[in-house]
Amino acid sequence: MLYLNDVRKTFNPGTINEKKALCGVDLHLNPGDFVTIIGGNGAGKSTTLNAIAGVWPIDSGEIIIDGVNVAKLPEHKRAKYIGRVFQDPMMGTAAPMEIQENLAIAARRGQRRTLKWSISRKEKEEFKELLKILDLGLEDRMTAKVGLLSGGQRQALTLLMASLKKPKILLLDEHTAALDPKTAAKVLEISDKIIAENNLTAMMVTHNMKDAIAHGNRLIMMHEGRIIYDVSGEEKKQLTVDALVRKFSETSGKEFSNDRALLS
Repeated sequence: MLYLNDVRKTFNPGTINEKKALCGVDLHLNPGDFVTIIGGNGAGKSTTLNAIAGVWPIDSGEIIIDGVNVAKLPEHKRAKYIGRVFQDPMMGTAAPMEIQENLAIAARRGQRRTLKWSISRKEKEEFKELLKILDLGLEDRMTAKVGLLSGGQRQALTLLMASLKKPKILLLDEHTAALDPKTAAKVLEISDKIIAENNLTAMMVTHNMKDAIAHGNRLIMMHEGRIIYDVSGEEKKQLTVDALVRKFSETSGKEFSNDRALLS
């Protein structure tokens, strides 16, 4: 479903602020893979997701999604392949609009725009059933303005919207980092459910090592723009935070010094 072949990106090349962000990243995801990505600050985690989404052009390499090389496509032309949820719960929804209106926008993604604007009775019933999946009671508040929802409710709604059209790749960029622990756990539970039920291929960046181990079928550790550890299956299930920290030291030759990840 996804191939990254020797992907490289340097910011501010030839200046005092030059930063090699991606240094020949190679990655292959099978359909249905749910990969968590862990690493210290500046490791290249979010940069990798931005490269896939087309936030800026890569310097060299290939990004192939479901057989299509999108490396030279602008961000808006990649949107039909990608669903994305950001760290900020406010970024994925339109606050002044109703819950059902936000879902209607997501449901009509990629369709021709017309002057007609209405939500049919059939669509309302479909949205109501979809909202029941979240188990947050939003199916009874479909006419409520999204701006009145809590951060966790908005993030859960964003997840639903991002997955509504069954994207080839679902990108979760620290999507629980701004939430309190209880709400974050609920959003992660919803993420697992949506990904599994729709058989989505997903990548989740996180600073929380416990979450990286507990979720998904595969874990990737990055350091200085490279993938230094890639584990899946039973080996991943047996991982502990201590073992992950030791693995980082063994493969990078450095101590893991990200306090946020260690204390999460």
